[in-house]
Amino acid sequence: MSNVKRIVLTGGPCAGKTTALVRIIEHFSNLGFKVFTVPEVPTMYSQGGWSYLTPNRNLYYEGELAILQTQLALEDSFMRLAETCTKPTFVVCDRGTLDISAYISPEMWIELCQKCGTTPNELKDRYDAVLHLVSAADGAEQYYTTATNSTRYEQANEEGLQLARDLDKKVNKSWTGHSHLRVINNHDDFDAKLNRVIMEISNVLGIPQPIEEERVYLVELTGELPECIESEITQTYLVADPGVEVRLRRRCWGGEVVNVHKTKKRVSRTEYLETERQVSNALYESLLQQADPYRSTIRKTRRSFIWKGQYFEIDFFHEPVDNLMVLQTKGVAEQESVNFPPFIKVLQDITGNKQYYNYNIALRR
Repeated sequence: MSNVKRIVLTGGPCAGKTTALVRIIEHFSNLGFKVFTVPEVPTMYSQGGWSYLTPNRNLYYEGELAILQTQLALEDSFMRLAETCTKPTFVVCDRGTLDISAYISPEMWIELCQKCGTTPNELKDRYDAVLHLVSAADGAEQYYTTATNSTRYEQANEEGLQLARDLDKKVNKSWTGHSHLRVINNHDDFDAKLNRVIMEISNVLGIPQPIEEERVYLVELTGELPECIESEITQTYLVADPGVEVRLRRRCWGGEVVNVHKTKKRVSRTEYLETERQVSNALYESLLQQADPYRSTIRKTRRSFIWKGQYFEIDFFHEPVDNLMVLQTKGVAEQESVNFPPFIKVLQDITGNKQYYNYNIALRR
């Protein structure tokens, strides 16, 4: 992969991508970066006369194929432009190739990939990070509008809102397994959502970030979870220098496997620097030889879902402890309340409680 970072900005209808792109360009240009933006390809075709609501199946198929081919060509062209720059630069894609799969059948998606000489996993690996902005239809309904997009067919009524919520979840699911997928919650204050986008991109670019505590709770289930993404996680901590945390994680879901090597280093009392990279199965096995002998491997099942515009992860621990259920939600502003689902009972707020840090749970007793 090129040294130029390629970042996808995606999400459901009325998620705030257009405004976020303006903020990204403004913020990082002021920091000395050249920001290239790849336009949203499906909108280009819709505005040009094609519609994915057409009853003509051949026209529908050719349109989706054209969208994928154009997306690939545009991204590659902008990457070549970025690679000629002498100043720091990165590329932001207004939606990415995997978004297309949310609108078509799995069989058609595989066929389109084959026609373009690629695979879904190869497409996923094109991007350094994916930022999914949750649709305003989920948790911020008062801000949902179709006025900003003349090609949007979801209406601002309850039926349209539900359609938008379902589409938002399909888009999010299409990116499952990406090593740097981040879900950006809705907020009472839209600026908080945009600030979260800026923070996540800064993290990808290696710019030190303020130390923030994620909201974490001990919980128990009192009802059925909604549709969620379930994965099995194996987490091993490696030997590292003092003040540095190095984690090797394997995540398995639906027969697929992703391995991520992560380093987290405190650079000052208030800032840290975090780097992530995806590693092959062979390198994963090799890195296990560097496992910290003072820490056990953590094994847990994670279920992820969006509820009322907020993103939740519930971890069910199996080793080295069991009967431990931990919920965390990211990107909730300090002044905001967590929209706890009715099927979850909060037993204790453990935010900032080092006893429950994975790094300490792994410590051999």
